[in-house]
Amino acid sequence: MSKEGIISHHLGVIMDGNGRWAQARGLPRMAGHQAGIQAVRRMVEACGELGIRVLTLYTFSTGNWQRPQAEVSSLMRLIEEFATRELPELQRNGVRVQLMGRREGLPSSLLRTLDHAIEQTRGNDHLTLNLALNYGGRAEIVDAAQAILAAHRRGELDAAELDEGALVRYLYCPDVPDADLIIRTGGEYRLSNFLLWRAVGAVFWSTPILWPDFQREHLLAAIQVYQEQSGGNHVRA
Repeated sequence: MSKEGIISHHLGVIMDGNGRWAQARGLPRMAGHQAGIQAVRRMVEACGELGIRVLTLYTFSTGNWQRPQAEVSSLMRLIEEFATRELPELQRNGVRVQLMGRREGLPSSLLRTLDHAIEQTRGNDHLTLNLALNYGGRAEIVDAAQAILAAHRRGELDAAELDEGALVRYLYCPDVPDADLIIRTGGEYRLSNFLLWRAVGAVFWSTPILWPDFQREHLLAAIQVYQEQSGGNHVRA
């Protein structure tokens, strides 16, 4: 594959449609989530090959706790299994894993697994994979505000020094740049509380393709739209 022009430096993905994918096939919802893991693998591989530097996947939102408890528990186990099983491949491909979201409320076994993956991949620099887990864009800004207030009380931050650049340092994963492109599968045209601060200049691309069916060609189509709106050239497969 050859590449030309602008490639998104930070790609955010709202992975929507797992449940509908399963329902259309007469399968339980968890079958859709399991199929969605295959799409995650394809996405990570394609982003690495295309030169995208940061990939943020909307894995589990703060609002998803309202789902049935059995589904939530199964999702947590699925994420833990993914982090365990995929770690060797992530290492081989130079992928750095980060947790983007609130740790509070996540199962301790999942946190241990993620912390291990984060530590083991800390030195990788080919692609950063952010798992937006127990994540909400408003929660991120609230947590940043609370951290800023705490820093001010400790005398570490003067209120007069607070600007956009200073606030960014208190967001989750502060080294992550603003998103260039946000993809949403499943046909909706809503951000759904995803990357609110970092999405200010992002191109938003929605597709009716359900997440388990998302392929490399769909990613290339999204990048083409991004390039057209950014004044770049096309990516050719």
